[in-house]
Amino acid sequence: MLENIKIGLAITGSFCNYPKVQKLIQDLKEEKAERIIPIISKVYDTRFYEGEQFIKMLKEETKEEIVDTIVKAEPIGPKNMVDIILVVPCTGNTIAKLANGITDTPVTMAVKSHIRNNKPVLIGVSTNDGLGVNLKNIGILLETKNYYFVPFRQDDFVNKPKSLVLDYKKVIESAKLALDKKQIEPLLV
Repeated sequence: MLENIKIGLAITGSFCNYPKVQKLIQDLKEEKAERIIPIISKVYDTRFYEGEQFIKMLKEETKEEIVDTIVKAEPIGPKNMVDIILVVPCTGNTIAKLANGITDTPVTMAVKSHIRNNKPVLIGVSTNDGLGVNLKNIGILLETKNYYFVPFRQDDFVNKPKSLVLDYKKVIESAKLALDKKQIEPLLV
């Protein structure tokens, strides 16, 4: 159970994953999470989801104000607002920023603000370049204190040979272990 756990749910631009986010929020609520605070950088209309529809879903499902600016994200650490941040889905762009200390979005600011409290950040990889240029950034985060990963696999090795995607069925278990400062194993599924 995630009872009494406050979760920051940071959602990056892996638009094809947006329909899975609603199910994830429902699963977190079933686990009795105390709060689920959505953190987003920017939402667009895409072939997978209309931006306004996604925002409406986040508000209805979480009953929380959306953290969508750097100014709103900065107090997450100083005010001790969450116990864990789940960056699910997490794009290669965000992975690269986190690995290199770049804080220029609400998501990266939320992580920076939160991690200074020595609390866990769970990364759910979803990127077309995970086995390409971003592999080194995944490696950096795997070796960085307080970063944990949801198990992941190749997405479509024939048509997208460098693409990686998280296993959504493992997010809850990964979060529970990350809260205990443990990386779920096996990491590659």
